[in-house]
Amino acid sequence: MHTKKILVILAVGAVIGLFFVFWPKGNLRAPVAPKISGIEIFGPKEHDAVSSPLKITGRVNGNGWTGFEGQVGTVRLLDSNGNQLALGILTATTDWMALPTNFETDLYFDYPGDGQGQLVFYNENASGEPQRDKTFTLPVVLQKSSSEKTTVKIYFNNASDIDSCDKVFSVERTMPKTTLVARAALTQLLVGPTNMEKNAGLFTNINSGVTIQSLTIENGVAKVDFNQQLQEGVAGSCKVIAIRAQITETLKQFPSVKSVVISIDGKTEDILQP
Repeated sequence: MHTKKILVILAVGAVIGLFFVFWPKGNLRAPVAPKISGIEIFGPKEHDAVSSPLKITGRVNGNGWTGFEGQVGTVRLLDSNGNQLALGILTATTDWMALPTNFETDLYFDYPGDGQGQLVFYNENASGEPQRDKTFTLPVVLQKSSSEKTTVKIYFNNASDIDSCDKVFSVERTMPKTTLVARAALTQLLVGPTNMEKNAGLFTNINSGVTIQSLTIENGVAKVDFNQQLQEGVAGSCKVIAIRAQITETLKQFPSVKSVVISIDGKTEDILQP
């Protein structure tokens, strides 16, 4: 009898031991983001409450998710009815030619009340072949954004008037009010013209995949630093002048900005050379 009791105790102990070895660790009630091979979203997480401005960060690691000319894809923010609230470019923050590639983007949007939404990510399919398209959907909770709006101007070139390299034309963007209005305007400039604006002849000389690394405004001088992508493949003095004009005029719309200093990776000399 004594031997049987010992065997029972040992068996129970073994079961308990296996329980602790194989039972999942951590908070079982914590939301787990859906997994897909090739892309990982650092933030926001699945079912996170989001509001404007929304910063999105993550990385791609192959399986159709790769970089091309400084970006790794796009993302759309949709409401529960499938209406698009915002569109952003997934800009590479590490070497876009080396995997894994980190990325980020900022979305500015207006939403009247709390509700369900989703972020839909699209890969950078440089081939244009439909069979290579990849998507990834992340559900989020939309929070009411401020009813106050800010309207800014951003500047593009016009195909019908290309005689003057520094001549740029303004279009307006309306977004929820933000204290970082100059940065928001530049962010919109980097997104580029809408399809309607393109049809009207507007275009940008600024490369896709350009990121704002820093922006300060002091004593009337705006100093903005971009990544190397700003001058990648840029040739010709006219294009250099046009790029500078787009950035400068977008910033000089604000009364606090009298002049603009552009740098790339902290350097102001020997950049944007024709």
